[in-house]
Amino acid sequence: MTLPTGEQFVLETTTSSGDIRATITAVAAGIRTLSINGIDLVPPFAEDQTPPSGAGIVLVPWPNRIRDGRWSHDGVDHQLVISEPARNNAIHGLLRNTEYKPISRERDSVTLSATVYPQLGYPFLLGTAVHYELVPDGLRVTHYVENLGADPAPVAIGTHPYLKIGGVPTADLELRLDAASHIEVDERLLPTGEVPVDGTEWDFREGRRVGDVSLDDAFGEIASEDGQVLHTLTAPDGRTVSIWAESAFEYVQVYTTTAFPGEDGDVAIAIEPMTAPAEAFNSGRGLRWLDPGEEWQISWGIRFEGFAAE
Repeated sequence: MTLPTGEQFVLETTTSSGDIRATITAVAAGIRTLSINGIDLVPPFAEDQTPPSGAGIVLVPWPNRIRDGRWSHDGVDHQLVISEPARNNAIHGLLRNTEYKPISRERDSVTLSATVYPQLGYPFLLGTAVHYELVPDGLRVTHYVENLGADPAPVAIGTHPYLKIGGVPTADLELRLDAASHIEVDERLLPTGEVPVDGTEWDFREGRRVGDVSLDDAFGEIASEDGQVLHTLTAPDGRTVSIWAESAFEYVQVYTTTAFPGEDGDVAIAIEPMTAPAEAFNSGRGLRWLDPGEEWQISWGIRFEGFAAE
């Protein structure tokens, strides 16, 4: 039987906190499940579904949106395929429907690879890979991108994980983002400016209840400590699940929805680390140009705390 997300790679390990288990999909190299002792840390979806609202997918060679799918460089205009017709944008890169191939696999890890071939609006050749590994406090993810072409290539990296703490309504979790700026957008969710969060509804540095907000918003000026940034959900009992990322993930998009399948109307929340914001191909913000033969490696992960072994 062929599944909408392709082959399923089940990862397992046992740690001092108990048994960690994840399911990674071949299509979009996505995270379909992640749990500790049977407690979900991401909202799972059925293997016969496509990833709802982009759940868990990899966003390469750009995250978020490009206005009208158009961008220019060195006097050359490029037109990407419009993958968000309702807003006439190109969204979330070129690999969300691509089947990655496994290049290594262990009980607790898998490495998947996919090629970005030259195509309409992106005439560049990239080799990419994603390494997923279960670690004592969660899941570590490392992205690899190499420019296989003859010309410098623009690249940004993002990912689209949803988080939860099974058994606790996500609406009751407290969201903390150590971000000092909020990216203002128009009706097409494209940037119009960036403002400080001080004294505004966009200040999540002290934490706010997820059920009290509705978000599809990007944030910048993220504080880092020891080369990492951290975005955290905290349960009333003190347990946490977090996105950590290397400091090159200078932006984060946060999205909430009450329409995630299987969540029975509870809020689902995606916390999406990005190396660049929307419109990066036009603004240049956070965009990295890889020279021919140049490689880029960058990591992030999902971390849990306060979960005692059974």
